[in-house]
Amino acid sequence: MEHLINKQVQQIEISGIRRFFNLVAGIEGMVSLTLGQPDFPTPAHVKEAAKTAIDAGFTNYTHNAGFLELREAASEFYRKKYNVSFSPDSEVIITNGASQGIDSALRTILNEGDEVILPGPVYPGYEPIIRLCGATPVIADTVQNGFKLDAGVLKEYITCRTKCIILPYPSNPTGVSLTPRELEEIAELLRGKEVFILADEIYSELTYDRKHISIASYLKEQTIVINGLSKSHSMTGWRIGMVFAPENIAKHILKVHQYNVSCASSISQKAAFEALTNGIDDADDMRNEYKKRRDFVSGKLTAMGFDIILPDGAFYFFVKVPDIYQGDSFSFALTLAQQYKTGVVPGSSFSSAGEGFFRLSYACSMEELKMGMERLEAFLRDLGLKSH
Repeated sequence: MEHLINKQVQQIEISGIRRFFNLVAGIEGMVSLTLGQPDFPTPAHVKEAAKTAIDAGFTNYTHNAGFLELREAASEFYRKKYNVSFSPDSEVIITNGASQGIDSALRTILNEGDEVILPGPVYPGYEPIIRLCGATPVIADTVQNGFKLDAGVLKEYITCRTKCIILPYPSNPTGVSLTPRELEEIAELLRGKEVFILADEIYSELTYDRKHISIASYLKEQTIVINGLSKSHSMTGWRIGMVFAPENIAKHILKVHQYNVSCASSISQKAAFEALTNGIDDADDMRNEYKKRRDFVSGKLTAMGFDIILPDGAFYFFVKVPDIYQGDSFSFALTLAQQYKTGVVPGSSFSSAGEGFFRLSYACSMEELKMGMERLEAFLRDLGLKSH
């Protein structure tokens, strides 16, 4: 019966991040610098709010878009943090994680034959959804532009078939973000064109040297913003995402969302309300710790002779494999895992533009990072690659 499966489903693959993680997960004594999951616990007051909701019997369906007070809190969060206003009544949808928000948004706007431009290297979760919609992902190579999909790069890839530009920033896997000037230039390039912007801002609260700015503040009428609480509040398993879009777009996304999941978990929604109100600044302490880890890893990688771009946010380095290494990024990562018990993700997991790099996550303890850096240095030394 397998031959009867939807052909587009047959052609997509499980995420390369997960495939590699599963491949090396059984190695004893592994220091895993692979998954993008915060190592902090969900804040205690958020967990208590969920317990209270259970005891109070808040276990029924909510409004498809999420209960109104939560949408009001989400709207106020974006107004306070990023100075962008969305109506809680008609422009905010609470989803089962940012991933489901991305899926619902893309299924709403894409038709067969459309093209979607993504920065390469890029998180592997977008491309399969685009293909399932019958559309075509177009990878814009940003390697020579500091991993930035700015207006100068973008205009080279726009065609009459372009329906959407995906802007994930700060970026997974590179940690790179976009400046106000770069966002303004993208907005000017796209203004008035029949092109959507899907702005994946899931790491918006984890920026280090500059406050996050949403491109919706420049071009709201064409922008669908995706966000959530997985990274900002260490709530990956709670599965709460947020979609913000103009009413004439959001009302259609809501239809797809409704028939897909009805609504997000009521208990998780109550936890999210607590996170977005009393916990509005919960990310601050995590951000400060991530910055310390970033600076530590940056110093170590630089001392080893690696070619790096300092991340603006998130918790990743996207590191160039040394030119004299004889092999691809997968073999580099596999050898590091099998022989030196340190897990990183091969760059090829993030589109063909990521080949020749590896992603290192610093969403782990400083102790693990120190051990990982020592093992990575030993790998380079044994290969005769360490230059200084």
